[in-house]
Amino acid sequence: MMQVLINAYAVNPDWGSEPGMGWNWVIHLAQHCRVHVITEGEWQENIERELVRLPQAGNIVFHYLPVPEKVRRMCWNQGDWRFYHHYRRWQERALVLARKIMEENRIDLIHQLNMIGFREPGMLWKIKGVPYVWGPVGGMENAPVAYLWESGWKRAVQAALKNVINAAQARFQPRVRKAVKRADAVLASVQGVREIMERCHRRKVFLMSETGCFARPDAVRPEKNGREFRLLWAGRMIPTKQLALALKTLSYLRDLPDLKLHVCGGGEKERDCRNLAERLGVEGKCVWHGMVSNEEVQGFMRGSDLFFFPSIMEATSTVLVEALMNRLPVLCFDTCGMGTIVDETVGCKIPLTRPGTHPFLFPQQENIAGDGWSVPRQAEGTGLEPQGGKNGRNLP
Repeated sequence: MMQVLINAYAVNPDWGSEPGMGWNWVIHLAQHCRVHVITEGEWQENIERELVRLPQAGNIVFHYLPVPEKVRRMCWNQGDWRFYHHYRRWQERALVLARKIMEENRIDLIHQLNMIGFREPGMLWKIKGVPYVWGPVGGMENAPVAYLWESGWKRAVQAALKNVINAAQARFQPRVRKAVKRADAVLASVQGVREIMERCHRRKVFLMSETGCFARPDAVRPEKNGREFRLLWAGRMIPTKQLALALKTLSYLRDLPDLKLHVCGGGEKERDCRNLAERLGVEGKCVWHGMVSNEEVQGFMRGSDLFFFPSIMEATSTVLVEALMNRLPVLCFDTCGMGTIVDETVGCKIPLTRPGTHPFLFPQQENIAGDGWSVPRQAEGTGLEPQGGKNGRNLP
């Protein structure tokens, strides 16, 4: 049986995002080959609990390299640049462990899986003589700075500076160049990253989302029967997720009596967003659920009419894929991972232009049906109409 050595810093069967992505890649690859997985030890208990339940458990061997708790906090505090120093040192340890594993096992393929950010491609590309795959790779696209001024000039200037650094690192960072050159195959998580890598490094790059799903057989869309029209927003309340934009959109529809926006999540902008809802006069149309479990979020998805996802900076968001898994139509920007996986069969994509110019932000009152519900004209025919349609309640 083929043996694959996987380097995946984040693996957790109970989470979405990077840890959930790592777990799902591992367990699905293990259906076809034997995998050795180098991972950080934060979720060892979660992994071992779920591993014994898998029929392919005999094909999976985890090797743990734990880090101090303070480093873990840096990792999950997005934007904490101190983490990169510790992460690089962890990758150096992973390289030593990988060589030891290869001395004891016949490894046929090395796969650098996560974290998917391009800046730190790990160190396993230094191992010669074995095919090497890197990806899916993300993080090369620049943040649209115009959307971040509301979070303060410091945040916007920081994003602009990061964009400059991003562009330079994508093209010139030595470890990135070496990893790309060494790789027998490079996978890009979204089309924008694929284009940048092919342009900067003059090689073929394959497009493959870092996450995916199967439609849930129990995800049956309920009939409205006069109940409220439910919008759902879910995620971390950080500037790039643009909950504030969702609230502003809601303010243009506040005269519609049965419209509700259900909000799942928390984060640094939670208090600001709650205050904004009060100032806009839409507090009564918002239902704040706070931090809830993944299963609860998916329950909200099965009971909602539209997933409102105005994020401006993602790879392929796990919560977006979960909405599709639960047959919930999506309204999002045509950018990043959303632009790659959302099409007219499952939702509506709005061009990412400048703030204040979006058709869903300034809907005309005549676009809203009086006794039923519809979306603005610009989205008609996409299947988002809650009365039904081939892509709404009857989503296959």
